[in-house]
Amino acid sequence: MKILILCTGNSCRSQMAEGFLKSFNKELEVFSAGTEPSNQVHPKAIQVMKEIGIDLSENYPKSVDKFLNKTFDYVITVCGGANESCPTFTGKVKNRLHIGFDDPADATGTEKEILNEFIRVRDEIQHDFKLLYDTISNLNVK
Repeated sequence: MKILILCTGNSCRSQMAEGFLKSFNKELEVFSAGTEPSNQVHPKAIQVMKEIGIDLSENYPKSVDKFLNKTFDYVITVCGGANESCPTFTGKVKNRLHIGFDDPADATGTEKEILNEFIRVRDEIQHDFKLLYDTISNLNVK
């Protein structure tokens, strides 16, 4: 199964979702990309994922353009707030889904408050993507 997770910057939410799906099943082909890729994966995204045993330190933001000629079983957008517009994928895809999350990179406050926001969003992504994984796994078994 091939899955592409899309966001704007491909520096936080889509990277975390990619990490979770790969941790659920090593046989999944999971990629993430953005319409306006950042320069790097956000250091706090790397940090909070490392805390639960998922290493994103070798990941890097990629442009959605890199994947337009590929076919996917699922393309999932993860952008959240009303200020964001979700990217659209014009490549070949069987199923399009949207599972929105707040962007932890927008968090303000003390260092601890910002880190807590990354943890909150990480935990939401883990929960929602585990539900998704369980659902699509059951669909493919039948």
